[in-house]
Amino acid sequence: MEIIGYLSSIIIGVSLGLIGGGGSILTVPVLVYLFGTEPVLATAYSLFIVGLTSAVGSVDYLKKGLVNIKTAIIFGIPSIIAVFATRAYIVPAIPKEIFSVGGFVVTKSIFLLILFALLMIAASYSMIKKDMPKPKESEGPQKFNYPLILIEGAVVGVLTGLVGAGGGFLIIPALVVLSKLPMKEAVGTSLAIIAAKSLIGFLGEGANTHMDWKLLLTVSAFAIAGIFIGTALSRKIDGAKLKPAFGWFVLVMGIYIILKETVFAG
Repeated sequence: MEIIGYLSSIIIGVSLGLIGGGGSILTVPVLVYLFGTEPVLATAYSLFIVGLTSAVGSVDYLKKGLVNIKTAIIFGIPSIIAVFATRAYIVPAIPKEIFSVGGFVVTKSIFLLILFALLMIAASYSMIKKDMPKPKESEGPQKFNYPLILIEGAVVGVLTGLVGAGGGFLIIPALVVLSKLPMKEAVGTSLAIIAAKSLIGFLGEGANTHMDWKLLLTVSAFAIAGIFIGTALSRKIDGAKLKPAFGWFVLVMGIYIILKETVFAG
C-alpha cells in the first residue's frame, strides 16, 4: 500500500504541474487510506505537503513574472489569518463525537472526511465543466473587487484549515473574475497563495501534535518530483484536455469516501 501511496504522491505533483491544480485534493485520501494516517492528523500533514509542493511549483511562475504580488497579498492575508485560526482554535474545539443518528456516531474524523469528500465533489465539477469563453482582457490598470476578494480569501482559508486542501479550484476562478488576471498569472498567483497559507496554517498546529517527519518529507519529495514531471509534460500535452478526466476520477473518489465512511463503515 505504501508503494501505491508514493506513486499517488507523484500523481499529486504531476496534476499540479500539468493542469495547475487539483492534485492537492488527493493528499488527504492518500494519507488516510494508503498510509493509515489518522484523518485529523492527515489534514495537518496535507497542509505541509501541499504548501511545500506549491512553493516549489510557484518558483517557475515567479521567474516568468506570472505571480501578481499585489493580488497575492490582498487575497492571501485574510486567507492566511483564517487558516491559522482554524488550525489553532476551530479544529481543536470540534468534539470527538459530534452527533449520532440511530446507532451511527458521527465522530470528528468522519465529519472531516465527509466534509473533504464534499469538497472533492465540488472540485470535480469545476474540472469537468467546460471553461467559459475567455473575456477580452481590458487595457488599463487592474481593478479589484476588494470586499469579495477579502471574503473569498477568508472562506478558502477556513476550508483549507478544516480539510487541508489547497483550494486552487476556488482561488483560480476568483482571481480571474474578481482580480481580472489572465489564466496563467492566476495559476502562478494561486500557487503562491496556497504555499503561504498552507505552510503558515501548518504552524498553527499545537505543540503536542506528533509529526511523522519521515513520512511528511518523503511524500513531499515524491510530490515535488511529480511537479517537475508535470511541468515537463505540459510542454507536450494540453493539460486542459486531461482536466475533465481527472475531474471524473476526483468525483469517484469523493463518492467512495462518503460511502466508505457512512454506508460501509465498520
